[in-house]
Amino acid sequence: GKEGLLRPSLSRRRWEWDKEKIQFQKLPDDVAMFFTNSIEALSEDVKASLCVLSCFGSSAESAFIKTMEGLLQKNLLNNLDAAVEEGLLDKKDGRYHFSHDRIQEAAYNMMTILDQGRFHFSYGMA
Repeated sequence: GKEGLLRPSLSRRRWEWDKEKIQFQKLPDDVAMFFTNSIEALSEDVKASLCVLSCFGSSAESAFIKTMEGLLQKNLLNNLDAAVEEGLLDKKDGRYHFSHDRIQEAAYNMMTILDQGRFHFSYGMA
């Protein structure tokens, strides 16, 4: 996250953290709330793109997302790349994957139930 508490290390292929910062940081008890707060700190466009991706499960092909970009007239790929930089998504072998199932759940739950149904319908029709 932006506080530098937890970050992916690409060179070491693992997560790294700053133990001292974590000890002095007020963190929510719930992991889902931690991820929700991380997503809330992002720009509206990146949040919206994470919500779109969350409707398709834990991952989606880049080519599929590119198709959805045209249909939705949204800049999904650049926004998802920003989420990769934040450590919320992984990008591997032409797919975007949520880094943790709770991140996908948090992004999905940011939408109202009505929006979830409407988005599933409209994405299915696209």
